[in-house]
Amino acid sequence: MGLARLAALHGVATAYAPSEGVTVPVPDTTVVAVLAALDVDASSPAALRDALNRAESAASARLLPPTVVLWCEGAEALPPAVLTALPAGTSVRVETEGGGAVEWTSPGPGDVASPADVAPGVASPADATPSADAASPADAEPPVDEPGFWSQLPLGVHQLCAHAHAPDERVARSTLIVAPARAPQPDRRSYGFLVQLYSLLSARSWGMGDLGDLAELATWSGRALGAGFVQVNPLHVAVPGTPTDPSPYRPSSRRFPDPVHLRIEDIPEYAYVGVPDRQRLDELRDEAARLRESVLEKGALIDRDAVWALKRAALEIVHRVPLGPGRRAAYCDFLAEQGQALEDHATWCALAEVHGPEWHSWPAALQDPRSPETARARRELMDRVDFHGRLAWLTDGQLAAAGQAAHEAGMGVGIVHDLAVGVHPGGADAWAQREAFAAGMSVGAPPDAFNARGQDWGLPPWRPDVLAASGYAPYRGLLRGLLRNAGALRIDHVMGLFRLWWVPEGGPPTEGTYVRYDAEAMLAVLVLEAHRAGTVVIGEDLGTVEPGVREALTHRGVLGTSVLWFERDWAGTGRPLPPEHWRDGCVATATTHDLPSTAARLTGEHVALRHRLGLLTRPLEQERTQDAADVGEWLGLLTGLGLLPEGRGDEEGQIRAAYRFLLRTPARMVGVWLPDAVGDRRPQNLPGTWDQYPNWRLPVADAEGHPVTLEELAASPRLHALMAVFGPRTAPPDARSG
Repeated sequence: MGLARLAALHGVATAYAPSEGVTVPVPDTTVVAVLAALDVDASSPAALRDALNRAESAASARLLPPTVVLWCEGAEALPPAVLTALPAGTSVRVETEGGGAVEWTSPGPGDVASPADVAPGVASPADATPSADAASPADAEPPVDEPGFWSQLPLGVHQLCAHAHAPDERVARSTLIVAPARAPQPDRRSYGFLVQLYSLLSARSWGMGDLGDLAELATWSGRALGAGFVQVNPLHVAVPGTPTDPSPYRPSSRRFPDPVHLRIEDIPEYAYVGVPDRQRLDELRDEAARLRESVLEKGALIDRDAVWALKRAALEIVHRVPLGPGRRAAYCDFLAEQGQALEDHATWCALAEVHGPEWHSWPAALQDPRSPETARARRELMDRVDFHGRLAWLTDGQLAAAGQAAHEAGMGVGIVHDLAVGVHPGGADAWAQREAFAAGMSVGAPPDAFNARGQDWGLPPWRPDVLAASGYAPYRGLLRGLLRNAGALRIDHVMGLFRLWWVPEGGPPTEGTYVRYDAEAMLAVLVLEAHRAGTVVIGEDLGTVEPGVREALTHRGVLGTSVLWFERDWAGTGRPLPPEHWRDGCVATATTHDLPSTAARLTGEHVALRHRLGLLTRPLEQERTQDAADVGEWLGLLTGLGLLPEGRGDEEGQIRAAYRFLLRTPARMVGVWLPDAVGDRRPQNLPGTWDQYPNWRLPVADAEGHPVTLEELAASPRLHALMAVFGPRTAPPDARSG
């Protein structure tokens, strides 16, 4: 019981439910290891008793939690329970991020304050109110137990100070997050393409899709097709290496974009490279053309390392061109705005060039980003630090240009960026913020119906206690960096805002456990930063989702993700869910990067692929029979709704029917998997494989497996036939006149 109580006080689960009515206990060794990662020693009975006494004493003595959330519901804003529960007479002061202050005295739980008990405050200089001496009863602030009082607090991240007077005399200083009730919503229903950017090659890209291609895709699809958005994979910077991990979901840093996505010719300084550097640039472009042709014409895989080698050589040349006064001023502004985070990132990149990309193997003193030795190394490597800082600035600029192109093309949402669930343990973020990550732990997933062995993603989790104590500063900085150029943000495994499955290092995923986060605070930060950026938020909520999570996300305006093949009446008949029963607050799509393309699903080719790779858990014929039955049910529904006039024997017609169905749902956004538009059979990623399948390295291809360029996509009759489905209607039947 003592271990369970201690674990509960730190948000660590001692059991979990993989399915309804089933409870699985977590091994005590796992609980002890996870607590140790939170700096809680429960390794012996004596240590456990001491830790439990300290935790219970701290909980009973705590006046306020480290972070407090106030949802601003307009005039109906209600105070957080932790503030209304303060002892009577507690002095409370909010120091706003804008430099103002609001003060009051707590009336105590269950008491009612009169206006005279409330000291009017100043939320900001522009909203100044009379001093307490000048205020008459009629002009005084509303009592603190009335909603009107709380609406005076401005949105933002503020400092909250509380002092409980004698005989209590406790003092607390917390972060107060005042957030709007909901994240921004799409201004109208829309559809758009989903694409892995690296897979979208054009006649101008250097062997993989780049930000110039993204801008071109957004401009064309917005202007010619009426698309409202383009959703891409995470563009986070990768860990350098030979070979580099190609997965965009295991980055070095989530805060900064990868310069491998740069369109070299679009950098302004490129035009001013002189001789003989110009000759070398031309040679690099020729090499890039050969690399591109090897993918498009010879069937080679996308080689990110080869692309980066060419681009890096070109960037070294372009970097030697001095910035003009205006460009220099803009770069300096970017450095100042990004501050310590960019300095740390660029320092890690410079140190990795000298000592390798795994910082745990660096000299001990350099493993600490704040050590004097690291500061000295930064000075000695200042030219390289500047180089990597410049790359972050250039990439940010091209991301902004892609977003602007989407806006000018009439897209209501624009570019939808993707936030990976974590970072590589040896990368820049894990080094720069190592105190915020749980040492010896990895994020994964417990055993479930789809994977009896569970999953270990090899990503260190954030410590919930450190996040809360910092006012969620790392999380806030991450979101601001991503949202600055996003029309919308997709959050991979959005359930991680509530809890994550921690796996102790060296142990199997089956011996992990859930660790809880303050979901209210995580959501408040997300909604606040999305509000500031005017950005829509989409949560990837596929798979095992605990009760209440989708409801909480919906309540805060976070759209979900609904995939055709998974939408069934699971609580009833188990049959495909009719379109009118789908939720409206979602992005509806036929597939994702982790699933078979629609053509592969309809033809059963995905089953054959998994059989060839030894991934099936049942006999082949049994898998084929079940798959054919599932597809048959969906085709039956599509036919019954009149959405398949081409007949069941027409593959292209079946794909069009799937998207006609999605348009019948009330979903706010409908995503078209770009490879579906040309009949691509291959998944971009096949979970459960590593070197058995070329994950994250395939170009968009047609039904025969021939790569298709952006220019060919724009001229494809098959693509235009599919997109014609979206011409007559982009709203559900009952909203066509709205």
